[in-house]
Amino acid sequence: MLQLLKIEWLKVKNYRTFWILAVLYLLSIWGANYIGYSIQEKIYASKEAGNMADMILGGRPYAFPKVWQMTTSATSYILFISGLLMIILVTNEFSFKTHRQNIIDGVTRTEFIVTKMTCGVIIALVSTLVVFLTALFFGLIQNPSDISFQDSQYIVYFFIQAVSYTWLAVFFGLIFKRSGIAIGVFFLYTLIIENVLALIFNRALPQSYFLNGIGNYFPIQSTDELLPVPVFEQVKKQLDEPDINITMQLSFAFAYLIIFFFISKRKFETDDL
Repeated sequence: MLQLLKIEWLKVKNYRTFWILAVLYLLSIWGANYIGYSIQEKIYASKEAGNMADMILGGRPYAFPKVWQMTTSATSYILFISGLLMIILVTNEFSFKTHRQNIIDGVTRTEFIVTKMTCGVIIALVSTLVVFLTALFFGLIQNPSDISFQDSQYIVYFFIQAVSYTWLAVFFGLIFKRSGIAIGVFFLYTLIIENVLALIFNRALPQSYFLNGIGNYFPIQSTDELLPVPVFEQVKKQLDEPDINITMQLSFAFAYLIIFFFISKRKFETDDL
């Protein structure tokens, strides 16, 4: 596997577009949370607004322990960029015919696709590390002597979500093979189509304890529900809406990961080169 990852590294190490997008993506993680932090500081600059915010949120969202949830939730809205990076890695193989050369050189089809999925995990790990450091940074700004890892499970949930985005991107890359089409469909699905379908199904079908709105268990939505925005979460509680079932959400999230993996693997193993 290490040898295969070295081959992947040789493919991207001089690929300027990939690295520019990767750097912009990582900077966007910090930037998105800095915007959120700045809004928080403006609100709390007013005593009355700050007291109202405390009533709604139960405390500053960028202070420990809420910072873990706030940072991961805010970053989840730009995770589609990680999918863009994965689509570029996959579709470039078809554009430059390097996948054929790898197979000719002795790499099996299974090894090839498993390596791509591993790259998705690596991108997710790097994203998670940056999110962790970002949350730690803003939390320490609020109170450097009161560091807390309570609620840090949201970092794990973010990693699962990041893997879901990258593996879904691999799937779309394998289906469409052209970067423009794959990126367009991926963006439409993750940002619009699934959200609309989830809303329709949640309104059309009755809710139950085990299925708190069936739309919440769609591929991307199943992980999005693991990272609720603190403001929206408090509003839901005030409206007496039932809490999400974490066990169910995680079960569906892992099931989709397995599906993404085996469908992508099967497709590449059976497709014509």
